[in-house]
Amino acid sequence: MSISVATAEPRRRLHPLTPLLKGARALVVIIAALSWQTLGRVGLGWFAAMVVAALIGQVILALISWYFTGYQVVGRELRIHEGLVFRRTRAIPLERIQAVEVVRPLLAQLTGLAELRLEVVGGGKTEAPLAFLTVDEARTLRERLLVLAGKATATVPAAEVADGEPAPVAHLERPIHAVANRDLLISQLLTPQTLLMPFGIAFVVVQFASEATWSFIGIASTLTAMAGVLLQPVRRILADWNFRLASQDESLRVRGGLLETRSQTVPLDRLQAVTATWPLLWRRKRWLRLRPHVAGVAAPNAGDDSGGARLLPVGDPETARLVLGEALPGVALDAIPFTPPSRRARWLHPLAWRVLGAALTDQVVAHREGLVTRQVLVVPYARIQSVRVVRGPLQRRLGLATVYADTAGGPSAAARDRDVREAWELAATLAERSRAARSVLAEP
Repeated sequence: MSISVATAEPRRRLHPLTPLLKGARALVVIIAALSWQTLGRVGLGWFAAMVVAALIGQVILALISWYFTGYQVVGRELRIHEGLVFRRTRAIPLERIQAVEVVRPLLAQLTGLAELRLEVVGGGKTEAPLAFLTVDEARTLRERLLVLAGKATATVPAAEVADGEPAPVAHLERPIHAVANRDLLISQLLTPQTLLMPFGIAFVVVQFASEATWSFIGIASTLTAMAGVLLQPVRRILADWNFRLASQDESLRVRGGLLETRSQTVPLDRLQAVTATWPLLWRRKRWLRLRPHVAGVAAPNAGDDSGGARLLPVGDPETARLVLGEALPGVALDAIPFTPPSRRARWLHPLAWRVLGAALTDQVVAHREGLVTRQVLVVPYARIQSVRVVRGPLQRRLGLATVYADTAGGPSAAARDRDVREAWELAATLAERSRAARSVLAEP
């Protein structure tokens, strides 16, 4: 398929309401920056005046930024122009695009707008966010960028189709799974932060009742700290509300969100690995969650699963089998034959050595770890970039070694604390199977 694109199109501006939405979004940051101490020191009247003044200044800056910001598609590049004093133009080759998200924060939903976010190869964070566009503009631009990048097919106007070629046919989405909001709420109630919250509230009540010297600032600061403890489960609920997973054009489409709706794409040709996690308090219900690792897409911060794409925020083993089968056909978690490390590993992991395990199947290498929070990482052979055999000082003394299968910018599968001979045999097998899997992918 070839699509003829004009060498240059008129530069387009963002929506005129963009300065107001960015100013309103900065309101929370302004209040947090002034802090409760400022409120207690200057009083409510002056505090409100400071907030209003800072907000007006932010809106003025956002208005200037909006006036000098524009975007256009030139050939096979997305160009974004911005800057008043120092003009800057960012040219993003469409071949580097891995995913394009349509995100709708709460204020954008109320005004009928949306934000477009791009993930590019090698990017450590979201590249070139376009905030804000109308929903139709955002969806149309997303589809156009993905088609030009070769990540999707779509119906295009006849004038844009080369002579003698049929118009590409749009592939409809195939629904895979939708998570019940009730299960999502229960899963986040079964977290340490939520279960310990009543003890924190009781502590505040006792302190307030016994200490008459507690001030408004002290109470507010304590309540703010408690709210911070609940931030992670609350963010997960807000991010995964009405979670839906579908398949389209050799990729998985993820939708969800309450205050901020998201529409994400997980390209299967860039999928490096999948992590399955069983939190301790979920095990009685046999629940788990699945998270993909995609090359070129920024990963969430360590310990924070509220960011980044998810394949399944919460589900039972049968649902996990269905979802994992879409991402990695033929792979089932309960069918992976894990083998434990050497018994000498008890000296290094006296409690967790029975939990550790590794396995090689016909399609993937996997490892298992985690005494409290159980995790299984699955890596297809075709995604392995290198194989390492590592021996630390204690491992050398015990005659052990760990084999790592590294992926491109993603996690590494690890067969921990194996006998040295077994470790070298595993490394040779992994290297051979990786080469064979990549050669199959390279065949036309």
